[in-house]
Amino acid sequence: MVQQTYLRYECADAFSLTSSSGSTPSVPHSSSILAFLGASNNQQNNANAPLLSVAGSQLVGYDLRRGEPLLKIGHREVLSGGVGTGRALNSSQIVCLDVSAGDANDGRGDAKVATGWVDGSVRVFSLEPGELARFASPGGGDDPEKNGLVHSLLRGNTNFFGNSDEFACKEPLVLNGHGSSPVQVVVFDKSAGSVGRLASGGADGVVILWDVIAETGLFRLLGHRGPVTGITFLRPSGTDASGVDGLVTSGSDGLVKVWDLNGQCCVQTLTGHRGSVGCLGCSILRSPGGGNVDEENAKWRLITGCADGQVRVWSVQESGAKDTEAPTGESGEAAEDGDNPKKDKDGDEIFHYMGSLQPPATLNITTSNNEGVASIHFHPSGRYVGVCRFNDRVIEIYAARSEVEVQKKRRRRLRRRREKQSLAAASASEKGAKKRGLLDDPESEDEAQEGDAKGTSLQELSPEAIKAMDEFEFRGIVRAAHKIRGFAFAPVQERRGGMRVVVALATNALEVHSVSKPPKQSPGAPVTSQKASALDMYGHPTGIRSVALSSEDTLACTVSKSVVKIWNVANRSCLRSVTAAPSGSKSTSYYCLCSAFLPGNDHVVLGTREGHLLIVDVASGDIVHVEGNAHDGAIWSLDLCPASSGNGEASLVTGSADKLVKYWAVESPEGDDDASHPTVEHTRTLQMTDDVMCVRFSHSADPAKRLLFVASLDSTIKVFFDDSLKFFLSLYGHKLPVLAFDSSDDDTILASGGADKSIKIWGLDFGDTHRTLYGHEDSITDLRFVRRSHNFFTCSKDKTVRYWDGDKFQQILLLRGHASEVNCLALSRKGSFLLSGGMDRQVRVWERTNDIVFPDEEKERELEDMFDKVEGREEITADALRRAQREGEEGLDEEEEELGKPQSEAAVKQSVLSVSSGDRIMEAIEMADKESKEIASFRKLQEMHGGDNKRAANPLLFGIDPPSYVLWILRSVKSVDLEQSLLVLPLNHVERLMHYLILNLQRHKGVELCAKISVFLIKTHQAQIVANRTMMAPLRELQKLVRERTTDIRDTVGFNLAAIRMMTRLSNEKKSERNTSEKSMKDIWGEMGVIGR
Repeated sequence: MVQQTYLRYECADAFSLTSSSGSTPSVPHSSSILAFLGASNNQQNNANAPLLSVAGSQLVGYDLRRGEPLLKIGHREVLSGGVGTGRALNSSQIVCLDVSAGDANDGRGDAKVATGWVDGSVRVFSLEPGELARFASPGGGDDPEKNGLVHSLLRGNTNFFGNSDEFACKEPLVLNGHGSSPVQVVVFDKSAGSVGRLASGGADGVVILWDVIAETGLFRLLGHRGPVTGITFLRPSGTDASGVDGLVTSGSDGLVKVWDLNGQCCVQTLTGHRGSVGCLGCSILRSPGGGNVDEENAKWRLITGCADGQVRVWSVQESGAKDTEAPTGESGEAAEDGDNPKKDKDGDEIFHYMGSLQPPATLNITTSNNEGVASIHFHPSGRYVGVCRFNDRVIEIYAARSEVEVQKKRRRRLRRRREKQSLAAASASEKGAKKRGLLDDPESEDEAQEGDAKGTSLQELSPEAIKAMDEFEFRGIVRAAHKIRGFAFAPVQERRGGMRVVVALATNALEVHSVSKPPKQSPGAPVTSQKASALDMYGHPTGIRSVALSSEDTLACTVSKSVVKIWNVANRSCLRSVTAAPSGSKSTSYYCLCSAFLPGNDHVVLGTREGHLLIVDVASGDIVHVEGNAHDGAIWSLDLCPASSGNGEASLVTGSADKLVKYWAVESPEGDDDASHPTVEHTRTLQMTDDVMCVRFSHSADPAKRLLFVASLDSTIKVFFDDSLKFFLSLYGHKLPVLAFDSSDDDTILASGGADKSIKIWGLDFGDTHRTLYGHEDSITDLRFVRRSHNFFTCSKDKTVRYWDGDKFQQILLLRGHASEVNCLALSRKGSFLLSGGMDRQVRVWERTNDIVFPDEEKERELEDMFDKVEGREEITADALRRAQREGEEGLDEEEEELGKPQSEAAVKQSVLSVSSGDRIMEAIEMADKESKEIASFRKLQEMHGGDNKRAANPLLFGIDPPSYVLWILRSVKSVDLEQSLLVLPLNHVERLMHYLILNLQRHKGVELCAKISVFLIKTHQAQIVANRTMMAPLRELQKLVRERTTDIRDTVGFNLAAIRMMTRLSNEKKSERNTSEKSMKDIWGEMGVIGR
């Protein structure tokens, strides 16, 4: 029996998202959702740097000056099993990002963008200096197709590289190490001595350090018992031997851990946080006018934000500098204080508590009722700190004081303290030394601020110590229009010394605020920001309720609550954004539920929850007609009547919660007056017994054969004749109300879906049920048939879109990609693409490709994906060691057991790809051994019988010799999966692999890869290899070859670097003297000292 095949639909693009962090429960909150592309850690004058924002499965870059998108960065997903085109948009969601800037001016290095995803992957994108400068230049983003703003699988778009259907950058580096746990934070090491180091933290409580240059993981750090919420590198890795190469991490377990990356262990744990630590930031503190700070004399400050609302400040000191700085009080207490035995015991602590940042009382932020801290960011200059809290509209800005102001503030605080103490002593002597009660006022303002922080730190602060509020002063606030999801400081310096802050709002919008410098008359006075611009054109503030396509499939209308947007489907640009509100009213608005384009595609009709019908002009973006109180309840559904032959009058039908179905005639304006617009007039009414949930016409153009389908709250579908409104059929069988249905083009079958999660296919001849289909895990919200077929699409609250065959009664495709429930669908007339909108506020474009779908293979692939996602299928090394420790050492107490746990392990976990790569290596070794034996037998026969015949090359080995074939297979394995693939090999295959490595090293082939594999195999199987005496001779040969070949490569690289430096120096010296227009290349090379060129 020949299996029926279909064409595959894949997600080509997504739009209507400006910022998506924390918009859905499936995407965890992250404090790093905004970053400027091309702006380094201390660069302050890159005003043209695009802003990158997390937008679902993509990163969108915006030009804040023009308020327009510049580029898109995303990842094309390769489906399991090798099916599909391999160019579909990734179905997972981005959680966080970080940027390691390249210099666009002199072309040194690529700009790298690291992203953490919900599926546990870390993807690193690279932008070359040329294209980075192009995007940052004014007008660099004018071509949407070449910048990756438009992706289509239907036509051959070309990007900046000339490749078809690609994003604005190359394919990313994919790093898998967190399993299926979402990656909540990624941070580059931006210090001067760092070379491609990246740290990532996931919801599994694991921190992994990656080497981006080598494309592999270094190690993973174990210690947090909850999701990792913040990561920051402590010191530059290339300072000196005594410097600390550390990493600071925070987690929802309430702990802040300091890691020594050289020893791969935790050297200090900062406790005392009352609740989860949501974020942290660490930077060199620079006072105003301080300029560049020497790394040795820099003041490093760590700031942590906790769920209790406290913003704690920690000073960073190395052990050797503690004794010299103890008198200044930076450590918090004097060394002879006997009340802190822990400090005497741990004399080499790096971090010391300094107090907390206290906002002014006018902000109404207290420690008893405030929200937790959501994000903390340092300004690129290091002079300002921004603090944002959960569910808040305010960002607190603190400025660093100069050293003179810090000492002045400290002396003033101590003087006031002494005055208070003297007054208190005098008052006590007069009143008989009355004790101060718990309800009495504190002694001073500083003591009142310390009262909230006591008990939350590792130790109480000495009055003589420099405290957090001595070094920081409250500068002002940034007040946004809505709740803030994240923010970032712009790398631009205002003319008068101010700064700019970009805010991502919960309403899917961006705002740019300008914070001015305080006036000279009162330099310490707080200032309030001014909103410079807002970018809310390209995203819906709430979930999308309805999607409608024009008759030519060129325009799309999306509706969400009180906002209506008109999109150009071809270039994904927003043409109009309309607020559904009465004219002249700003406080009230209409809640839109359904929409449709009127004939001519110049107007859109909307149905609202208040029972009104609105008509919007597409050209002007104005509401041109309001049919007030069209229904007494919410209008849940509306549909346009198919055009009848000989009747040019258009009509529509609406279904409402008032148990009425009403017909409306669309009256076109008379004449060609552009100022007149269409209106609607009520013509007929159909009374129902329950609330109407959905109405739809059949597709017949003959009014005598046209049917009207009405779904009501009693879980039935009533079928009426359109011309006479006579009852025809009653379709019952759903257990819960029907929410969506549609009929085929030939009006032979009707498919319906409802809140009971089932799909029923009905025959319209007698109203019989053909079949009931199951597959969705939640209520079905919309259903659309493909023209000229019995195939249809459904969407559901289970976040999926499914493709069905109404004749074979089977599921064809399962389309994933939405992060929340999908509410609506819109299918093109030819079925070439499908639009889906959901509560995640994005519209996904699904396009039909030429790839063939076999339903049986799709079922098998879906089962394999379910098997791969089973939790607990693989046990990592740390879990195995912990389990063995619990089984073997049950008598240990909790503290001893905690000390015995491993703190680090291998970075990359075993995956399906690594196992398959290991199988390929084993197969290559076996084929190479077989070929080697056949070659040896052939040579032996040649020696015995003579002859000069040559043996034909083996086509299974692509005509190459066995050692080269094994090397080719090893090179085809990704660097991230190489180590895990080698762990799959049994010991006998390891021995044979080392034999082929020796042969390749003797031929000077693949020296770096062979050396890397050799070292890893010997370290992994050291005990077995040493016990096998037959391996002694190969090991000696391998040791000699690795040393010789790596030395040769090192000398070659050094020679080439020296030559490049010399030629650069000669070129710079001759640059001002030579004229390239008058001299030939031979003369130029001769002047540089290169002979024979």
